[in-house]
Order: sequence, then structure tokens, then C-alpha cells
Amino acid sequence: MTDAARAARQMWTLFEPVHAVTYFAPEARSAFADAGLRGFWRGYFAGRAAPLGRVGAAPVTAAFFSFAPAMVARALPAIWDLITPEAALQARSAGAVAALARLLSDQDLRGPAAPSPAAPALSGQNGDLGAAAAAAASLLTGVIDGIDCAGRVLAAANAALPVPGEPLARLWQAVTVLREHRGDGHVAALVAAGLDGCEALVMRAGMDLSREVLQPGRGWADDAWDLAASRLADRGWLGPDGRVTAEGASAHSALERATDLAAGVPATSLEPRLLAGRPASRVRRGSRGAGRRCLPGARRPRGGRARRPRPGLRPRWRHAGRPCGRCCAAAPGSRSAGRSAASARR
Repeated sequence: MTDAARAARQMWTLFEPVHAVTYFAPEARSAFADAGLRGFWRGYFAGRAAPLGRVGAAPVTAAFFSFAPAMVARALPAIWDLITPEAALQARSAGAVAALARLLSDQDLRGPAAPSPAAPALSGQNGDLGAAAAAAASLLTGVIDGIDCAGRVLAAANAALPVPGEPLARLWQAVTVLREHRGDGHVAALVAAGLDGCEALVMRAGMDLSREVLQPGRGWADDAWDLAASRLADRGWLGPDGRVTAEGASAHSALERATDLAAGVPATSLEPRLLAGRPASRVRRGSRGAGRRCLPGARRPRGGRARRPRPGLRPRWRHAGRPCGRCCAAAPGSRSAGRSAASARR
């Protein structure tokens, strides 16, 4: 693994849990509900697609990649009759900030409205997680300023949003840009390998997650799933038992390397400031502290029947301080993160 790829994977393990509060933290779910979006999937599709504007199902199906087209079409464009993209952006930011504030509630989160990215607010030798989070927000905002998003639609749409003044809102937006930047690169690697969204999920189910979780959670019907499995078997990537073969595991490793390399430029631009020295250790502590605190109490939705996944299904899985290994797709910080399969993007 190159230095750039290694830095990209290390950064991913730090920023992915911070981003994920928008899906699973109770404050984020409440913010969407207060805005008129009942049910998990309405909040998910409205919040994640909002940077694209009042978009229909086809572009979102392409960008999100792993969802069955019919599932996306049940949400879009009808979701924009319930909420505007602008209101969805406000709700997702408010929910993320409230969740992060609670997770770091034992610390003083108050500070300068918008410290310079070149001079993050770092006070004292040991500081608190709030100050470290504010410092991380400033550093990451500097990284995404002018980030190259060519070919990365979701990253570009998020990067084009105004930079918030509130430190936690700024932190969440910055990690969201980096997260979608990496995800867009992962989709490009999957497409280059000749995989479609359903095949990526089937391959993942052949490694470390269950079909019962992945298939309904992305809305694929049984026949589509079985056809995808047949195509993978024809390539020699899936065995008769539904598990990936040695050739499939090698292909997956190549996909992960390509994803890390594609995400390398932002990570290496940040690495000298983030990964060395005492101030950087406080930034790492802020990111990791927020990430660890994002896991307890987080919930995944239950997908329902594979043929008719519905918005608003009640949650099924609950974390107990760490990724459960069943509903978490390559949860950052878990042992499975480094060996995750060609994973579907959340």
C-alpha cells in the first residue's frame, strides 16, 4: 500500500463515523421528522440528495449506486413535495450538529465562529474534545477548499455548499465532502471492474455480511439478486455456496486499493498537518472521540420484505459501543474495515 493510499484509509476510519450521525443518531432522525419527513428512508434520500437540488430518481440511482431503481423511485422526486432541498439541508445540518454536540457534551464546544484553516483554534497542551473537534473542522475545511471533484458528483455538490460558521456544522460538512469524495471514487472503481450495484452487494454478502440485511436494505428483488450472483459465478468470483472465491477475494482487494488510491490526494494534503506533532494528536483525539461516541445507540433501519422495502420502517439493529458486524458495512475502526468487500455506499 502506498503512503497516499495508507493515509486515505486512515482518514476514512476517522471521518466516516462522524458523517454517519446524519443517518443513525436520534437527533438527526428527529430533525428530519420535525421538518415533515416521517421514516428513516425519507430522511435518508432527502438529506443525502439535497445537495443535488430538486433531482429525480435516475441521477440519484446512478450516484448512490447500490440501490434498486424502484426503491429510489418510490422516494424521488415525490420527496420534494414534502420538503425543499434547502429545508432538507438545514434539517440534516441541525441534526448532525445536535448529535455531535451531545456526543461531546462533556466538553466545552464554544469557540470562535470560524477560525482560519491555517491557524486552527488550539488552546493549551491537553485541551478538550470540543477544541480538538473545532481544530479538525478548520483543518478539514482547508483541505476541501478547492478540492478536485472531477467525475465526483456527490462530492462536488457538497463541496459547493456554503461553509457553515458553527464549528460542529463545519466539521460535519467537511467530513461529508471527503466521505462522498471517497465514495464517488469507489463507485468509479466498481464500474471499471464491471460491477453493478446489485453485484457489489452480492459480493459483499459472500464475504462478511448477510443477504438478509443487504438485499432488503437496498430494495433488490430476489430474481435480480440471483441473477447478479449468477453473473459473479460466471466470472469465477462467487462459488456454489455463495461465498467469494480466491479470485473474487483478489478482485475485491484490487477494488479497495483503487478506492484508497483515488482518495489519496486529499489525505496526503492533510497528512503533514494532521498526522504529526502534538497539536495533531489533539485533532486525532477529537475525530476519534467523536467517532467512538457516534456508535453507541446508533440504529440501522429494518429493510422489510426484499420485494417491497418501504420508507419509515422501524429500526432493527442497535449498536453496543462498537459496530455490530452484521448491519455495519465495513464499519471504520472495526477489524472488517480493512478487508471490506466491494461495498455498497450508504
